[in-house]
Amino acid sequence: MRGLNIAIAGCGPCGLAAALLLHRAGHQVTLFERFDTPRPIGSGLMIQPTGMAVLDQLGMLDDVLRRGSRIDRLFGKAEDRVVLDVHYAALRHRAMFGIGIHRASLFAILHEAVQRAGITVHTGRTLVDSEPVGAQRALRFADGETSIPYDLVVDALGTRTPLAPPTGRELAYGALWASLDLPQDARFDPHALAQRYDRASIMAGVLPIGTPPGAATPKAAFFWSLRADRLGDWHQAGLGPWKARVTALWPACAPLLDQIDDPDQLTFARYAHRTLRSPAERALVHIGDAWHSASPQLGQGANMALLDAWALAKGLADANGVDEGVRLGIKLRRRHVLTYQWLTALFTPVYQSDSRLLPLIRDRFVGPLSKFWPATSIQAAMVSGLVADPLGPLGLESALHMPAPESVAA
Repeated sequence: MRGLNIAIAGCGPCGLAAALLLHRAGHQVTLFERFDTPRPIGSGLMIQPTGMAVLDQLGMLDDVLRRGSRIDRLFGKAEDRVVLDVHYAALRHRAMFGIGIHRASLFAILHEAVQRAGITVHTGRTLVDSEPVGAQRALRFADGETSIPYDLVVDALGTRTPLAPPTGRELAYGALWASLDLPQDARFDPHALAQRYDRASIMAGVLPIGTPPGAATPKAAFFWSLRADRLGDWHQAGLGPWKARVTALWPACAPLLDQIDDPDQLTFARYAHRTLRSPAERALVHIGDAWHSASPQLGQGANMALLDAWALAKGLADANGVDEGVRLGIKLRRRHVLTYQWLTALFTPVYQSDSRLLPLIRDRFVGPLSKFWPATSIQAAMVSGLVADPLGPLGLESALHMPAPESVAA
């Protein structure tokens, strides 16, 4: 099916990828963005083999490889105990790896491609709702205006989308994020996501993210777990006590903390766990975080969104009608989505919660056992996003033959 008039709400990676895929499939696409100038929000993220498969089909994987940093390992310690040690090499496809990248880098790659394709982008348009118009759907804006009817509206507005009914729950813990210069010494492995824990209430992490637009040196995303209801206390206490707490947990972070002299350099990210029971209505489909969102413990957010965009384009291409195409796209993704929603809900309290028992089990039992097969392969499959066979139904299996790690930027 070709020639649909499609509106996409949201210019994040999910909306931009969907716009490109649907445009290339022969549809007329219009993007709507609330900011006057489209821009990314946030610091770093991980592109997993699942997301890389879609980026490869878009012809953008080489750019992502150049701008990001290859990640071969996820490593975490609680005091002197190694409680997380995941190697991509444990996967059946041994050439696999992840990519740490700044959101601005991924956004720039996708946004520049949208501009080259000549896809219409309307900025400064804040959406508040949508309404069916016969078999089509129109968008309603905060200024009271209503759009023309579209054959399909794609909601890529994220967790707090106004186009879907509220559902799920806000998570107690969020995280402070900052993009900082990566120390050029032996303190941090440039190919590893490193973390430190104190029980489950304190977590610090350093993710190499390559060189984002406008930067001259490689960067790292630094994050610090924090309960949302304690953010005000954190601001009131000032940076000094917080820095002392971080360095007591992880002395190697001192060169990173020396770069922070203003609380505004840190952005607080809030997380929610939600899954729409029905991600589609008449001429409307919710994808990415608008359909399903969770904590970033398994690092799947952007990757799931890219897979959703691909599945929607495939569903519409294989169907004879809009509703049939949307249903097919959802069917292609539902098992993988539900699997990772369950896995994330299971593992989040182990790393972000007030529990004393769960981190004790993690540190004393799960951590040591995870060093042995088959736990090594299971952990690597979970982290890479490959549990529940997401690529097979989407026809993306061949994309698992990734470039050799030596070709990826450090």
